[in-house]
Amino acid sequence: MTLDEARALDAADPLAHCRDRFLLPSGKIYLDGNSLGALPAATAARLGETIEREWGESLIESWNKHDWIGAPERVAAKLAPMVGAAADELLIADSTSINLFKLLGAALMSGDRRVILSEEGNFPTDLYVAQGLEALVPGVTLKTVPADQIEAAIDQSVAVLLLTQVDYRSGRKHAMSALNAAARDAGALTLWDLSHSAGAFPVDLTGNGCDLAVGCGYKYLNGGPGAPAFLFVARHLHDRLHSPLPGWMGHADPFAFDPIYRPIGGIGRFRTGTPSILAIAALEAGLATFDGIAMSDLEAKSRSLSQLFIGEVEARCGGAAQLKLASPRDPSARGSHVVFAHPEGYAVMQALIADGVIGDFRAPDLMRFGFAPLYNSHEEAWRAAQALGEIFESRKWDSPRFTKRERVT
Repeated sequence: MTLDEARALDAADPLAHCRDRFLLPSGKIYLDGNSLGALPAATAARLGETIEREWGESLIESWNKHDWIGAPERVAAKLAPMVGAAADELLIADSTSINLFKLLGAALMSGDRRVILSEEGNFPTDLYVAQGLEALVPGVTLKTVPADQIEAAIDQSVAVLLLTQVDYRSGRKHAMSALNAAARDAGALTLWDLSHSAGAFPVDLTGNGCDLAVGCGYKYLNGGPGAPAFLFVARHLHDRLHSPLPGWMGHADPFAFDPIYRPIGGIGRFRTGTPSILAIAALEAGLATFDGIAMSDLEAKSRSLSQLFIGEVEARCGGAAQLKLASPRDPSARGSHVVFAHPEGYAVMQALIADGVIGDFRAPDLMRFGFAPLYNSHEEAWRAAQALGEIFESRKWDSPRFTKRERVT
C-alpha cells in the first residue's frame, strides 16, 4: 500500500474526527492504548471542575448536590451499551483484581462446587486472585487447561469458568457464546475479563449469555492510569450472589450505621468502600470520547488498521526470517492488538520507541501493537510498519543501547 492510499482510508474514516478528542504528543505514533489509553482533551477540565467547583465549593454537600453518591452506577450506565449490558447490571468500582475476587468469591459462595476452571497462560493477576481463593477457602481448587481443552474440561465439579476474552499476548479471542453455553449446560457460572475488549470492539454480554464480567478503565476506555474498574452481574443473579467483601456502601441503608450487614438489592451490593470520585470523574471523561460512536464502526476500523499493519509489516520485513505473526490472521478471531514474535523482540521494540513508535514487549519474544480506533490512523499504521522495516533492514536494534534490558514496560 502507498502512503496516499493509507491517507485515503483516513479521509473516508467515519471516526477520523474522534482523534481531536485526545491530546496526542507530536512526533510519536502511539500504539500502546491496549496498556494505557491516550489522554482525552476534556479530562483536565473535568477533573478541575470536580476539584474546584464540586469539592472546593460544595464540599461534603457534593455527595448529593453533584451526585457523587450515585457516580458508580451513573457512569456505569454510560459504559453499559458498549458491553451489551443493562444499566442496572454494571457497576464502576475498585480495581479489576478486587472485582475478580468479589465475583469469584460470590460464585463459590453460591453453591457447593469448588473448582475454578481457567486457561493455562491466562492473565497472571486473574490466576493470582484465583490462587488466593484456593489458599483461603478450604476445598477450592484452581484447574487450568490449554485453550483448546477448555470446553471439554467443563464438568459438574466446576463452579465458575474464569477466562479473559482477548488473550493479552496474542490477541486471540475466545468463542464467548459457545463457552457460555457449555458452562450453562454443566451448571457452572462464567466470569469474563474484558480488560482487552471493552472500548476496542463491541461486546455483547447479554446476547452471549454471560453471567459475570470485569474489566479495567485505563486501557481502551481512556480513564487514566489506575482508573476504576467495572463489574457486571447478570440480573438473574442479583439476589442469588453475595459479595465476599461487604462494605458500608453495599448496605441496604448505609447511613443507618447498622452493625449487622444487610445487602442492598441489585448490583449495588457489590459496592464495598467509598468510591474514588476524582478517578471516576476522569473515567467519565474517557467514556465521553465514545459519544455518538457506532460500535460497529469501531470494530470495522480496528480490523482495518490491524489488517493494514500486518500486510505492510510482512511486505516490508520479509527478509527477517525469524519475524512471525503471533496473532490470529483472521481479524474476527483477534482483538485490537497485533503481536509479532522475534528472538530479539525486546531490542527491536526499544529501537522502535527511540524512533517514535510506541508499542510494548512481553517476554520472551512478543512485540505488541495496540490499535485504538478512536485516535489511531491508517497513516500511523503504515508509518509504524515502515519504521519496523527500516529497523530490520539496518539492524539498528543490534546495539547495547537497545539490547540491555534495564526495564521491561
